[in-house]
Amino acid sequence: MPDTPASEAAPKPRTVLVTGASTFLGGYLVARLAANPDIERVLAVDSRVPRKDLLRRMGRAEFLRLDIRRPAIAKTLAGYEVDTVVHAATSIMDTAAHSAAIKEFNVVGAMQVCAACQRTPSVKRLVLRSTAMVYGASSRDPSHFAEGTAAVREPKRGYGRDLLDVEGYVRGLGRRRPDIAITIVRPQAMLGARINTRMSSYLSMPIVPTVIGYQPRLQFLHEEDALAAMEHVTLSPSTGTFNIAGEGVVTLTQAIRRVGHIELPVPGGLLAPITGVFQDLRSARLRTSQTEFLTYGRVLDTTRMRTELGFVPRFTTSDTLDDFIARSGVTPVLGAESWRGFEKRLVAAAHQLQ
Repeated sequence: MPDTPASEAAPKPRTVLVTGASTFLGGYLVARLAANPDIERVLAVDSRVPRKDLLRRMGRAEFLRLDIRRPAIAKTLAGYEVDTVVHAATSIMDTAAHSAAIKEFNVVGAMQVCAACQRTPSVKRLVLRSTAMVYGASSRDPSHFAEGTAAVREPKRGYGRDLLDVEGYVRGLGRRRPDIAITIVRPQAMLGARINTRMSSYLSMPIVPTVIGYQPRLQFLHEEDALAAMEHVTLSPSTGTFNIAGEGVVTLTQAIRRVGHIELPVPGGLLAPITGVFQDLRSARLRTSQTEFLTYGRVLDTTRMRTELGFVPRFTTSDTLDDFIARSGVTPVLGAESWRGFEKRLVAAAHQLQ
């Protein structure tokens, strides 16, 4: 009997299992799916119990306290006859510092999820929450990364390396089980009032260290658009890999000035340690592996997102930044008028020197 293409084989989801239910993206995605009457059953899986307010938002969804690194995940898929798996446990990257334990969770967890899907005949769809970090960042990068563009300098550590490996396992599953529809989502750096990410923590500092001599171009993805994209992908028959980002770009200096904070240029090797001095202890920490991103930037081509996936974010990069400033409670050190006055004085001084 000939294989049926996965895009045709994947029916509308009836029983959906979402990993990473205690994270912002995983938990709120569960809440959205549970509110959809067309989905018969929603299972929320995590080794940690979500906050009480998040559990309430999940409504009729069933929370199962499971460690995805254990064989119990396979029994769950089979026992509940799950047809759609959304692997959002990788959302832990938004706040947790990368470590050997996190690497094991990401890599071994993904291997177990893929193995469980392979052994479960009812599974017909797998959605992976990956990251734009898989493209790395270097001085030789293209102006825009398309989904088929390989990283000029592959990440050798951190979450970027983890997710490159995880994507490989997911694609391997697609080759072994061609009847399973595979969709990989690569969100750009997320900002929002409700989500704590390294970028939001970084821009919230009154004094923001930057790499001297570089002006990286940045894209942002609003937290609501990130959730909407994951929901859209879960319900859509589209398969493949998709970049997800808001339209437009801003430079890092523009972003810092719009927040009303002060830029502090430092040597690249000192960016992470100096940033750590200024950051709140409760904030998501900037790591050395992200220095390249804040040196060279990264911009994604979102043509496939709009044309093939049929998803268009509500917020542009600029809108996302403005909404973050308005709703996150960041306090400007210098207002827009102060910056304009400062720039005028710089221009006047430059003319005097000529």
